[in-house]
Amino acid sequence: MAQICQFLIVFSIYFLCFSVAKKHNNQITKLNKLTESRRSENPPAGEPWTEEDISNFSPVLSIEPQQGSKEADRVDRLPGQPQVDFDHFAGYITVDSKAGRALFYYFVESPHNSSTKPLLLWLNGGPGCSSFGYGAMEELGPFRVNSDGKTLYRNDYAWSTVANVLFLESPAGVGFSYSNTSYATGDKQTAKDSYTFLINWLQRFPEYKSRDFFITGESYAGHYVPQLASLILSENKKTNATIINLHGIAIGNAWLDDNISNQGMFDYLWTHALISDETNAGIKKYCDYVSGNFPEKCSQYLNQGISEIGRIDIYNIYAPLCDGTRKKLDQSTGSVKNFDPCSSLYVTSYLNQAKVQEALHARNTSWRHCSSFDSWPDSPTTVLPIINQLIAYGISVWIYSGDTDGIVPITTTRYSINKLKLPVESAWRPWYYNKEVGGYVVGYKGAVLTTVRGAGHAVPSYQPERASQMISSFLQGKLPPSLTE
Repeated sequence: MAQICQFLIVFSIYFLCFSVAKKHNNQITKLNKLTESRRSENPPAGEPWTEEDISNFSPVLSIEPQQGSKEADRVDRLPGQPQVDFDHFAGYITVDSKAGRALFYYFVESPHNSSTKPLLLWLNGGPGCSSFGYGAMEELGPFRVNSDGKTLYRNDYAWSTVANVLFLESPAGVGFSYSNTSYATGDKQTAKDSYTFLINWLQRFPEYKSRDFFITGESYAGHYVPQLASLILSENKKTNATIINLHGIAIGNAWLDDNISNQGMFDYLWTHALISDETNAGIKKYCDYVSGNFPEKCSQYLNQGISEIGRIDIYNIYAPLCDGTRKKLDQSTGSVKNFDPCSSLYVTSYLNQAKVQEALHARNTSWRHCSSFDSWPDSPTTVLPIINQLIAYGISVWIYSGDTDGIVPITTTRYSINKLKLPVESAWRPWYYNKEVGGYVVGYKGAVLTTVRGAGHAVPSYQPERASQMISSFLQGKLPPSLTE
């Protein structure tokens, strides 16, 4: 769930992330590597993508030779799983047969009226973090893992109550996804492989070919989601293409623009009393977010801020830390309404069991939440032009934010939206769940910004009920309810 430290502006921020969120060490080490590459002699491509860039992708693969079938992918029963009233599937879709590259998916059909509900794709960020381990097992999926690391309990607020939900582990090398040969990773390749996955997955599940389709995700999926959406629109124009009925995207605590995101983070830290007035003034004076110029004085104040923050979970500044140990086995039954900060430990233990991998039709894998890549050569510094493109196409765009996240906070999200210069159509107001404020929402021409009160970086982990209400409103194409609705 901590899928974004990679893009923080200076090397010293790595130590902030490490000290306040030690349980995310693997992600942070990996994410910081991309930050450093921004300042290397051969930095990743930082120019924004244009519509022409998307249309000029080398030919996107479509139908690939496949092994397997829908019925072969059906999950009979996961180890330690409670009784369920829905069908779920897991397996691989080949996206490049010559390279031996295949992406792992987990698909959950809605328990009620699945034939009339839309198809929703979920992507986690990183780059390099698992949409199955995080998204499905700790956030919006039908199950959570008990502290014994062996049994599951139901998530009554899973997004599959309102949609048929597809979790994709992308790019290859993440989670159970694999490539038998080395390949060039990056944003463009990830978008191409994800598109190829979708085209071939729809061959396996043809009843979803004409279904309303939505793409959702969080963190660095602020890149993945709009990029994939744009590629779909481009490919839909081609003769004999499989038409994907894309209606909208929703991205949470999304990394959209490097400079704005960094500015928003430090403004949030100060306004939430995590750094001092002196430090805040020094950062504002010496750190130039627009030009990316961070002289020695800037680093001095950033380091000073790091020492002031102390040991907290920067991904949810009010949440308890995981102490690195499991609960006693007689306390193994979890509650979806009280997110356990050690959940990642339980998921890792569960998904590394051979019988679990067998039930998921997965290859024998030493599974981990995030994977490291030697390089990430393609990462534009902003995706806001793509967001504008999607709005121009009439695609519904929602950007939501858990308001206790200190890494990609609500200030960052608001700054990003403001940069789009969209006229307001529905004024800022609270929205409600169970007669109390669930968050706040403002409707722009072509986009919606909504907060989820009391949620951290991974919104559905901390506020599953409010997140379920929010995503239901998104799918219905209406703002979350007011008190009188």
